[in-house]
Amino acid sequence: MNPYDDRRASRRIPLGCNAMIKPAGQAPAVPAHCIELSPGGMTLESDYVPSLSEMLDVLVRQPEGGLERPPLHVRVEVKRCHKSESGKYVLGAQIVQVLK
Repeated sequence: MNPYDDRRASRRIPLGCNAMIKPAGQAPAVPAHCIELSPGGMTLESDYVPSLSEMLDVLVRQPEGGLERPPLHVRVEVKRCHKSESGKYVLGAQIVQVLK
């Protein structure tokens, strides 16, 4: 089996939740939209254009109408980025650490 096929075997959950991307250093946080979540990664859409392998801290808020829970706070590594038809950038990221 192709290793790429194996990674894609993970269940992906469509979310559509608000999120914040915090680049390293003193850069300000950037609003984002978490499109989907899987056990090992996530897809985000934002105006932010990261570099490949860039490490980002991401906060994902709970979906509207769900239980009140703190946001998911993770550190991710950017695996892919491309411009979407909307003009925003779609980031594929691997979760490397759950924070807090």
